[in-house]
Amino acid sequence: MQSCLANAEVLTQMGLELAEYERIIGNIYDSAMDTRRLGDSLRQIRELFKANFVTLILRVQDEPLLSPMIVAGDVESGEGGINHYAYYAKSSLFDGLHTDTVFTVDQLISDTEWRRSAFYLLYCEPYDCFHMLGADIRMPDGGTVRFRINRPESHPRFADTERAMCAMLLPHLRRALHMHAMLDRSESLGSLYSQTINRLAVATIVLDENGTVVQLNPVAREILDSQDGLKIVGGRLEATYPSDNRELSRLVRNAFQRARQGAVKGLQVAEATSISRPSGQVNLGVVVELIPSQELLEGHGKPTVVVYVRDAVGKSLVSAGLTSQLYNLTPAETALALELANGLSLEEASETLNIRRNTARAHLRSIFSKTGVRRQTELVRIMLNSVVALGAPQAAVAQG
Repeated sequence: MQSCLANAEVLTQMGLELAEYERIIGNIYDSAMDTRRLGDSLRQIRELFKANFVTLILRVQDEPLLSPMIVAGDVESGEGGINHYAYYAKSSLFDGLHTDTVFTVDQLISDTEWRRSAFYLLYCEPYDCFHMLGADIRMPDGGTVRFRINRPESHPRFADTERAMCAMLLPHLRRALHMHAMLDRSESLGSLYSQTINRLAVATIVLDENGTVVQLNPVAREILDSQDGLKIVGGRLEATYPSDNRELSRLVRNAFQRARQGAVKGLQVAEATSISRPSGQVNLGVVVELIPSQELLEGHGKPTVVVYVRDAVGKSLVSAGLTSQLYNLTPAETALALELANGLSLEEASETLNIRRNTARAHLRSIFSKTGVRRQTELVRIMLNSVVALGAPQAAVAQG
């Protein structure tokens, strides 16, 4: 039964000041960025309802897996964070409840039946959780989050005012958890794209509006650590030679100028240059591009420019496992194909792999047959342009 009490009246009857209510709601929404803040909010709710446990069951896992939950209460593994406990929804009394509807356990079952139930005996009695107030929250993506407030039998049953207070919290919990899920999904995709860029051996260097380096990927760090053409001086990206450095600075200034003047006018144009290397190796290829921004909020230090760097002589991070699967190559053929993709000649590859040249030629003929190419240059091209470069690199393939 949902209450018809006005929100202000509910807060008054609960003895909850508006400032404290705002702190609870604020912690709920802050949890979209940090789930530990949700633990803070659940502890506040626990005190408000004079409960011994407040639990959010985030996802129900089938046996024998444990379900992720956030618990405020006396728990061994630490309250406030995401912990995993047994919870088998299909064997509980609460399977199939109407979503977004507040309930108390005494509305569903008599005290005698509750005391005899397996769910109570397994999950509630050991923790002195007799009275239960809660709701199953329906998420926008179709999932269900279970919200439970428990207190001992020695405490009074949950009143109508407390049910109304619980109902007031549900939409905020739903929105905050949905935002957290969306941010987590976006972060996961961003991480996946970043790993893919790394495997393609593309260095990315992000600069803020002051030109300071604020983010590097592992490929960029390796190039900068070598100080062979590019380096960081005073937190800023610089080229080794003055002429290259002037050109690089010009491209970066142009990108920031576009950020100030024309991002909304379609002026997000990438510019490129090559950077000479003291080692005498092939020049580094550099592309400077403005990071698109909606510019809804004013702020300083926001990353606005990304510098892409490609080392033409850098070693490929092609996945051995995917290469073998895609072209049906043996481990020995895969190892040879990867060395050729890294720019070695057949003779150099045979020395690196410690095999005879005749053996290497035999492997190469088999590779040509399986991949459908006729020349070594074609093999290198399909290796570097195929999907094998998108998979995570694996340990070196055993010879055989």
